[in-house]
Amino acid sequence: MKFNPCIDQCTYEGSHCQGCGRSFEEIADTKQLVMSIVSFIQSQGYENREEFVNAISKSVLKKLQKTA
Repeated sequence: MKFNPCIDQCTYEGSHCQGCGRSFEEIADTKQLVMSIVSFIQSQGYENREEFVNAISKSVLKKLQKTA
């Protein structure tokens, strides 16, 4: 399955958004994941938030490569 980001043409009927094609469950889970990361950053009081997000992104990609 290929990830499709939001394109700001959201719909709320059926089981999938007609804008991005993702299921509403996937959208909700993604929002929950993002909010968890935001909460963590805020609780740590990081000033270099962008650097943290970039480091997490690299770490996730590295771990995915190891499991492939």
